[in-house]
Amino acid sequence: MPNIKEYTVRVAAAPPACSVSHSVPAVVFSTGGLLGNFFHDLSDVLIPLFLTSSRYNGEVQFVVTQYRTSWFEKYRAVLRRLSKYKVIDADSDERVHCFRRATVGLWSHQELGINPAQHPTGFSMADFRQLLRSAYSLPREFPRRLGTGTKPRMLFLSRTKSRALLNQRAVAALARELGFKVIVAAPEAARDMPKFAKTVNSCDLLMGVHGAGLTNMVFLPTNATMLQVIPWGELKYACRFAYGDPALGMGLRYLEYEVGMEETSLKDQYPRDHAVFRDPLSIHRQGFPVVWSIFIDHQNVTIDVDRFRPFLLETLRFLRQ
Repeated sequence: MPNIKEYTVRVAAAPPACSVSHSVPAVVFSTGGLLGNFFHDLSDVLIPLFLTSSRYNGEVQFVVTQYRTSWFEKYRAVLRRLSKYKVIDADSDERVHCFRRATVGLWSHQELGINPAQHPTGFSMADFRQLLRSAYSLPREFPRRLGTGTKPRMLFLSRTKSRALLNQRAVAALARELGFKVIVAAPEAARDMPKFAKTVNSCDLLMGVHGAGLTNMVFLPTNATMLQVIPWGELKYACRFAYGDPALGMGLRYLEYEVGMEETSLKDQYPRDHAVFRDPLSIHRQGFPVVWSIFIDHQNVTIDVDRFRPFLLETLRFLRQ
């Protein structure tokens, strides 16, 4: 993995004397790599760290390389439920720490998910989500029962750079017209993690264009719904793999809306007979960097509200089941 410091474990003929002897085991990991993106924060570290350390019930010492103070501050509420001890910064602490047992690296099953069959204690994403509810004092384990007079709460994740929904006001107005209570969250709202987690937990539906913000579905109540807007470019499989399958693994219901040719900003950048429209898979065959540049990093969306209306009505019926 790029940007991750490598450690070599070896047996020393004459090991140095211990400066500190620990009675609890160690878990050694890095906070380098792609951290800072919420998807990678969870998928690369927090979920694997839960898998690796939760069996110790807090009696475990974290030893961290590429230590990021801001990252540990951001997730302090979660981390202190996994370890009762102050983190050791392996890059700046020059003492010799001695442990009877240590796990170097983290267990990982799949992106943004857990396979209970692969864990010795059978932990699942339900257990990880319970940890988050406890850490952030989230009140709702299950969504409200929606009667005919109750407005379901929709949280719409706004994007301001790539994959922005250019007519989000019109889409929000349509949702309100059909009976949703709509909350629009700008990207900066997620910086206050405890507050934003409570906002997500209060909602019945999370909607957004494909991107890391959808990872916030982890705070939704069980059986709530995540709606992913899939950009143009034969991206259904990749989008479903990244967020659709994990949503189901979290005990959520999953819906997806695929953007049509008339709803993508790419129509203003390429002629209609270009491979971008005629044969998107030929773009995929050129490799991920090309797919990223065209379909992910340089595409915005304008949803056709007339096309979206029946889909949103069906979503409303789905929520009331």
